[in-house]
Amino acid sequence: MPSPGLTIGALAAQTSCNVATIRYYEEIGLLPHARRAQNGHRYYGDGDLQRLAFIKRCRDFGFPIEQVRGLVDLFEDGDRACGEVRDMAQIHLDAVRLKLDELRQLEQGLLGFVNSCDAACSTGLTRNCAIIEDLSAVPPADASAGADSCCATSNKRKTSKRTTFSEATRT
Repeated sequence: MPSPGLTIGALAAQTSCNVATIRYYEEIGLLPHARRAQNGHRYYGDGDLQRLAFIKRCRDFGFPIEQVRGLVDLFEDGDRACGEVRDMAQIHLDAVRLKLDELRQLEQGLLGFVNSCDAACSTGLTRNCAIIEDLSAVPPADASAGADSCCATSNKRKTSKRTTFSEATRT
């Protein structure tokens, strides 16, 4: 009698994927439902192992579920053009680069916060904290720059007294 295959626990262990994630991938159709033995246990074959390893690697590289679905289709259909896979990878690379740019802007904004606090108030009380003041400042009504520019604004401590969040909530 042939081996029944891998249990869900063994599949999880071999792919470093947790059991709940495997069930989720089955539920959304990324992984075919396992065959079940008479005892109700799920059993997976070598194809399932390879497919799950592929899915896990895609997710490790940050591909969103819908792109993973497309890549799984290409993985399963070996007669399609490799360029399709390359194009999907390029789209994801472009998105990652955009996110890196956003993270660099965020880093600069946070660095400005830390530097302004170091220069002005880091040994004082939170009621005088430059970071709290900057974070609680209400932008002018005519500010048309939008939310994306919030990290690029000057984080220099203002000399005029601002109403801080804690002061505004006390009234």
